[in-house]
Amino acid sequence: MGDILYRAHPLEAWKPALAELTSAVDGLVVQAEDEIAAVDLRIDPAGPGAAALGRMLGAALPVEPNTWTHTADGQIIWLGPDEWLVTSARSLPHELEHDLGWAASAYDGAAVDVSAQRTSIRLRGSLARELLSFGCSLDLRPSVFSAGSSAQTLVGRAGVLILALGEEDLRLFVRPSFAGYLAEWLLDAAEEFRP
Repeated sequence: MGDILYRAHPLEAWKPALAELTSAVDGLVVQAEDEIAAVDLRIDPAGPGAAALGRMLGAALPVEPNTWTHTADGQIIWLGPDEWLVTSARSLPHELEHDLGWAASAYDGAAVDVSAQRTSIRLRGSLARELLSFGCSLDLRPSVFSAGSSAQTLVGRAGVLILALGEEDLRLFVRPSFAGYLAEWLLDAAEEFRP
């Protein structure tokens, strides 16, 4: 019999160091989040399909650039004029792709499972935005990058998708191949905050 391979979280090796950082620095929580279903959705935002998919998801597709909105179990994140990332914490990737793909195809749209394309890191606390400011050129002040904002940018040298969930609550989506680099960068940059 052959060896059995088990899927591991892309940040499994960094979880202990991130947990230690969280316990050592007041005002900062850095956590590798569980993997979720994610589907790249393409559809005409002005057509009837966008409204139909919005009803299906329980929230309208955001049409303002660099914004996102909640669904019952995830987010709809604006990526481009006719492209969104739809996430779900409860659906299986193939189920979400099937359901959205079936509905989108009726309106000349498409839905593709991209769940393995990104993993996420959650940053919370009063120091979260300051930590990111060490390696991100965006103005991350809450008055500028408020809850409901999103941006595709670089942190260090890793391409990320940042969501402002709240004033002291951010989610970073990063490709698994850069996840370790980003974790190391966050750990190194956070040394500034250690007592």
